[in-house]
Amino acid sequence: MAENHGDFQGRSGAVLAVTILMVALCSIFVALRMISRAVVVKKVTVDDYFIVLAWIIAVGLSSAICLGCAWGLGRHEDNVPEQWQKTLRKADYVFSVLYQPALMATKTSILAFYLTLPTSNRIFKWACIGTLVAVNAGGLALGLFTVFQCDPVGAAFDYPVPLSASCTGIITIYLSSTPLNIITDLAVLLLPMPILTGMRLPRKQKIILIITFSFGAFVAAVDVVRIVYLQGAARTRLREIAMFDDGGIREAEHTDFSWYASLSFMWSAIEVNVGIMCACVPGLKPLVSRFLPSMLREAGDPLSRDGSFSGTVDANKMHQIQRVPSMRSLPEDVRRRDFSASPQTPRGDDEPMGLMDFLTTPETRQKSSATNDDSGPMGMMDFLTTPEMNELPPVERTHTALTNTSRHTAPAEPTFFDFVNMKRKKGLPYVTTRESVFPISVVTVVFFIWGFEYGLLDVLNQQFQRVAHMSSGQGTAIHSAYFAGYLFGPTCVGHLVLKHWGFKACFTVGLSIFACGTLIFWPAAVLTSFPAFVITNFIVAFGLSILEVAANPFIALCGPAEYSEIRLNLSQAVQAVGSIVAPLIANKAFFTKVMHAPSLVDTQWAYLGISLFTILLAVGYYYIPLPEATDDELEDAAERLDGANKVKIGNYSVIWVTLAIGVFSQFCYVGAQEANATNYDAYLGVIALKFNAANNMAIAHTTFAVSRFLAAGLGLWIKPRYLMLFFYVGSILFSALAMHYRSNAGVGLMVMVFFFEGPLFSLIFAQCLRGLGRHTKLASVFITTAVSGGSVFAPISSTIASSGRGAMLAIIVPVVVLAAGTVFPIYLNISPQARKQCDPIKDAMTPDGSRGGSDSSRTSRAFSFLHMGKKPASPTAEWREQKGMELSPVRHGLA
Repeated sequence: MAENHGDFQGRSGAVLAVTILMVALCSIFVALRMISRAVVVKKVTVDDYFIVLAWIIAVGLSSAICLGCAWGLGRHEDNVPEQWQKTLRKADYVFSVLYQPALMATKTSILAFYLTLPTSNRIFKWACIGTLVAVNAGGLALGLFTVFQCDPVGAAFDYPVPLSASCTGIITIYLSSTPLNIITDLAVLLLPMPILTGMRLPRKQKIILIITFSFGAFVAAVDVVRIVYLQGAARTRLREIAMFDDGGIREAEHTDFSWYASLSFMWSAIEVNVGIMCACVPGLKPLVSRFLPSMLREAGDPLSRDGSFSGTVDANKMHQIQRVPSMRSLPEDVRRRDFSASPQTPRGDDEPMGLMDFLTTPETRQKSSATNDDSGPMGMMDFLTTPEMNELPPVERTHTALTNTSRHTAPAEPTFFDFVNMKRKKGLPYVTTRESVFPISVVTVVFFIWGFEYGLLDVLNQQFQRVAHMSSGQGTAIHSAYFAGYLFGPTCVGHLVLKHWGFKACFTVGLSIFACGTLIFWPAAVLTSFPAFVITNFIVAFGLSILEVAANPFIALCGPAEYSEIRLNLSQAVQAVGSIVAPLIANKAFFTKVMHAPSLVDTQWAYLGISLFTILLAVGYYYIPLPEATDDELEDAAERLDGANKVKIGNYSVIWVTLAIGVFSQFCYVGAQEANATNYDAYLGVIALKFNAANNMAIAHTTFAVSRFLAAGLGLWIKPRYLMLFFYVGSILFSALAMHYRSNAGVGLMVMVFFFEGPLFSLIFAQCLRGLGRHTKLASVFITTAVSGGSVFAPISSTIASSGRGAMLAIIVPVVVLAAGTVFPIYLNISPQARKQCDPIKDAMTPDGSRGGSDSSRTSRAFSFLHMGKKPASPTAEWREQKGMELSPVRHGLA
C-alpha cells in the first residue's frame, strides 16, 4: 500500500525530520542539565524532576507525530487510504492528549525554579504561585476536555465516526487552548524580569542573565506560528459550516485535517521541545563555567572548582577596597553594627574595613565560606552568576547595601551625603506645573492608546456580530457584559492595587488584564462563540476599569489643584481622539471586501497585535519613573484653614455628600451616553434615507473630542460647576429636540448631543475628588464603578428601539437619565458648603517665589510652624524643604 501512495507523501517527510531533530536536541539539553546539577552542583531539586517528566512526555508526543506521519499525517485526506485512517486518528489522539501535560510539566519546572530564587519580594513569589495554579488548573481542564472530546471516548479515534457519537472538533480544542498558552508563556517570560533588572550587577553580567531568562520568548513566538497553520483548517471549517449547514457533515471529512494540521503538529513539537531546552539553559551555567570558563568571565578572574566566586581578591584591586571609609566616618546607626571579621581579628575605629566585612556579618561570612567550598552544593546566586558580579566598585556596593530602601515605584535617587539619602522623591500632590509636564504626558499616552484600542475592538466586535448573525438581544448582552466589568474591576482588584502599591501598579495590572481579554477575542472570533465573546468583553472592561481607577485621579492630582478639571479634560480629549482614529483604520484595513465567516480569521492578527503591544506597554510603565501619593500626602495637600472640607450638611460630612451625589451623577451620565451611542445607528436609519454609519459616527466622536478641548480652555476663566451645569442642560435640550426632527436637522441635533456630553465625565470626576484628602483613592474606586451605568440604561433604550416604538422614542431614556444626573451641578451651585469645597482656589506667589498651594492651606501650615516654636522667614519654603522639594517659580498655565 505504501508503494501505491508513495507519490502523495506531501508534508509527511518534512514533519517527520523536524520532529526527530527537535526531540534529539531536547534530549541533549536535558542530559547536559542533569549532568550540571547532579555532578557539578551536586544538588538535584524539584524543578529538575519536573523537567525530566516534561522530557518523557515530549518523547511520547514526538513519537505519536512520527507514527502519524507513517500513516498519512501531512497528506491530503483524499490521499490517505481508508485502512490507514484509524491508526492515524489514534496517533492524532495520543498527540492531542499529551500536548497539555508536556506544557504543564515544563512551565511547572520553570516556576518551581523561580520560587527558589533568593528574593524577599513577596509579590514575585505570589505571582509565581498564581501562575503555577493557572498553568496546572487550566492545563488540567484542557487536558480533560481533550481526553473526553467524544462521547463515547473511543469515538475520537474510530473511523468512520459512529452516528451515535457526539464529538467536539479538535480544531475547537486547539484554538481554545491558545489564549491560556500564550498568556502563561508571557507570564513565565516576564515574571523574573523585575528581579533581574533590579539586581546590582555589572552590565555584562546583567545582560547575560536577562538573555538567559529571555529564551522563553521563543516559546511564545512558536505558539503563534503553530496557530498560523491551523488557519487553513479553521478557514475550511468556517467555509464548510457556510456550505453544509444540514448538520450531517462530519468535520473530519471536510476540513482536510491531516493536511492542514500536520505543520501545526510539527510546530507543537517544536514548541514543547524548545520550551524544555529554554528551561534547561539557566541550569547549564555551572557546566559552562567548568569546561568553557572564557565564555562567562574575563582572563584572570578567580574561579573555584565549581565555577563560583572563590572569595579571593585580585591584588591590583586592593586600592579600590581601601576607598571604603573608616568606621568613624560612618553614621552612628551603621557604626553600631557588628562588622568585625572574627573574634581573633579585632578592628579599631580608624582601621579601614574590607568590602566583605562591610557588607556581611560574621555569621553570613561563615555561611558563605561553607557555600563556596568545592565539596558542597552550589548556592543559588553562585548557580546563576559569574565572578564579575563582585567587580562593582566597593563604594557603589556600599551605597546599594545602605540605601536600597526606596519604594518599588522608582529607584533611589543618587543624591547622597556619604551613605545617607538626603532627599526623597517628591510626592504627586506637591509637583509644580513644570514638573507635571512629563508624568502627565506619559499617562496621557495611556489615554490615547486605550481610546485607540477600544475603538478598534468596537469595530471588530461589530463585525463579529454581523457575521455571526446575532440578534439584538445578544448584542445587548455583550454590551452589558462589558460595562459589568466596571462594576467588579475597581472594587475587587483596583482598590487593593491602588491602596497598597500605587498608581503605576494599577497601570501595569490593568493593561495586563486588558491584554489577556483581548487575546481571548482571537479564538472567540474564529470559533464564532457567543459565550466566549461575552466573557472576553467582561475581561477587557475589567482591565480597563483598573486602569481608569488610577489614570483619572493621577491626572487630576498631578500639578496645581486649581487646574484639575482642565488637565483631566485634556487627557480625556486625547483618549477621544484615539477612539476616532481607530474605527476609520479598522474599517479600511479589515472589512472593505468580505463580510463572511472566514474573514474573521483575518482579524486575529489585529487582536494578537493589540494584546502583545499592550503587554509591552505594561512592561514599559513598570520601569517609567512616575510620582506617587500616600494617603498622608493627600491629606496634607487637602488641608485648609477655613475647614471647607470638614464641615457637615446635616449629620454628614460635606465631602461624603458631594461624593455620593457625584457618583450617582456619573452613573446617570455614562448610562445616557451609552444609550445614545448604541442607538445612534438605528436613529440615523429612521431619520435619514441614506447615510454612512462609520462616517457619521466619526463626526459625532470628533465633536465629542472637540468639546473636551473647548471645556479645558474655558476652565481657565469659568468655574467647573458652571461648565458642568451648562453641558448637562445642553445635552438634555438637544436630546429632547432630536426626538422630534428628521433628516439633516435630526442628524445635526444628535451630533450636538455628543458635543455637550463630552466634558461631563471629567468635570464630574475631578469635582468629586476635591477636598477628600486620604479618602481620594477610595473615592476614585467609587466614581469608576459608576461607569457600570452603561450596562443598565443602554439595554433599556435598545429594547424600546427594537420593540417597534422606534429609535426616536428610545431617546426618552437618555433625556430622563440626564435630567436625573443634573442633580449634581444643581447641588454644587445652590449649596454654600459644596461651593466652598469644590471651587478651585487660585495659587498665589509666596515671598520666596515658590508655589505653596491655596492661600488658606499655606496660612494653616504657617500657623503650625509657629505653634511648634519655629520662626521661618518663609513658612512655605521650610515646609516644602521638609517634603524634600526644590523651590521653583510659579508659572500659571496648563500642565
